[in-house]
Amino acid sequence: MSINQPRRTTAAPAGTGGAPDARQLRAILITVSIALMAVIASVSGLNVAQTHMAVEFGASQTTVLWIINIYTLTLAALLLPLGAMGDRLGRKPMLITGLVIFGAASVVAGLAPSAGVIIAARVAAGISAAMIMPITLAVITATFPEEKRGKAIGVWTGVAGGGGILGMFLSALLVDVADWRWLFVLPVALVVVALAMTVKSVPNSRERSAHSFDTIGALVSTIAVIGLIFVLQEGPERGWTAPVTLVSLAVGVVAALAFVAWELHRRDASLLDVRLFRERGLASGSITLLVVFGVQAGIAVVLFPFFQAVLGWSGLLSTVAMMPMAVMMMMASGLAPKMAAKVGARSTMTVGVALATLGLALMALFVSVDGGYLSILAGMLAMGIGMGLSMTPSTEAITSSLPRAKQGVASALNDVTREFGTALGVAMLGALLAGGYRRAIDARLDGIPTDAADTAREGIANAIEVAPRTGSHAHDLIHAAQQSFVDGWQQAMWIGTAVMGLLLVHVAVRGPKNTAPVHTEEETSPGAGAAERVAAR
Repeated sequence: MSINQPRRTTAAPAGTGGAPDARQLRAILITVSIALMAVIASVSGLNVAQTHMAVEFGASQTTVLWIINIYTLTLAALLLPLGAMGDRLGRKPMLITGLVIFGAASVVAGLAPSAGVIIAARVAAGISAAMIMPITLAVITATFPEEKRGKAIGVWTGVAGGGGILGMFLSALLVDVADWRWLFVLPVALVVVALAMTVKSVPNSRERSAHSFDTIGALVSTIAVIGLIFVLQEGPERGWTAPVTLVSLAVGVVAALAFVAWELHRRDASLLDVRLFRERGLASGSITLLVVFGVQAGIAVVLFPFFQAVLGWSGLLSTVAMMPMAVMMMMASGLAPKMAAKVGARSTMTVGVALATLGLALMALFVSVDGGYLSILAGMLAMGIGMGLSMTPSTEAITSSLPRAKQGVASALNDVTREFGTALGVAMLGALLAGGYRRAIDARLDGIPTDAADTAREGIANAIEVAPRTGSHAHDLIHAAQQSFVDGWQQAMWIGTAVMGLLLVHVAVRGPKNTAPVHTEEETSPGAGAAERVAAR
């Protein structure tokens, strides 16, 4: 099935004198990858500096979490509106503006004298990141010829998927050898390089539309995303039945339903034509990214306390331990387009999801306190390969479902899906792990002093901290906490395996049959009719 798109014209890339050659395309891909890396690294980098910020600013844990989460919340909320504005105003000037603001905000954050200043700087960074992130992918889909687009998207997805782990590793290294404020040097350096290369190498392209900008749709979508992401970020901390959580959930759901109704009313003049979700490509690609990124984020929530609290590793060594999965993910993302060209996008996605499911099952089966890192390494490698193979064709399925004139919106939709998946995975798998840990340790606290037992129930880090105060019971309490964590791990991983199994069935049955890009009537060759317009389905 194909949904007709409104008539639009897309400006040819400016300043290239025609289609970019191979050298120019390579420069463009390097540029947008560096810009994307700056944004991705800033998502997870501050996680390794929570204690340092709390001490220096005299801030509570809630304030520290807001310093970290406000960036992601702002980024997710503004992706769709700013992606659409980039289509209209020009992708190159939007990218340049975003990089300048992002760099300035990172400098202010690095020099911030108080928690309030750094929170304000992180809001500015989130706004500018929402200008940068969708444009990086839109530049690829609007500039690269069809035969080279899949490979370029594979590089983009590899950076998007593995960049967070790489950024966390570099951040942990900077914290260990220097100071937490040096964390902001990395994104500033990346921004400076990306800005210089953007001015030199990236062509401009933009949409000319007969319709006015969907301001109401943009506002309602922002409210919906803020409400729903806030629930996922704050629910575990404040409680799922807390008034603020329930109010936020209600606002998010109502706004989401209103957005769908308004976009159906606007039809061809909409910010996002929600009718396109009837297409196999857009629907299956979005669902796959939502689940895969949710599982990836949830795995990180489980892995780091395993490395640090169970194995006793430092933060830097823990990030190094994550690198094999990131490397496999990035390599598989690059191989996915070639595989899709040979066996099809749906088959590639199916193999990827199957490997990711196998990885979860292997970790659930073999993880143990005594087995240590080797007990989970095979599962991590399978997960990395599987995620890489599934992410690239999923991303291409989403971008191919919208016309090239709306690639900013398509890219933003891809990014919003990733952010929702990440927040959902952290909230759900984190809650499952915590619940499984509490149930498991309850049966192992016989003989432990009551106060220490109550503290140990709060989490493995709390149990290790209080253990020295229990005298002769210290060793037993630490062992009980470590084993209970592994029990909780297994429960969370089996739930994740079941979810991935359902996704596997969905992709195998309803995955995209074709991921060729949608063409508007103006983009098709003379004489080409509507029947030749291809939608990802």
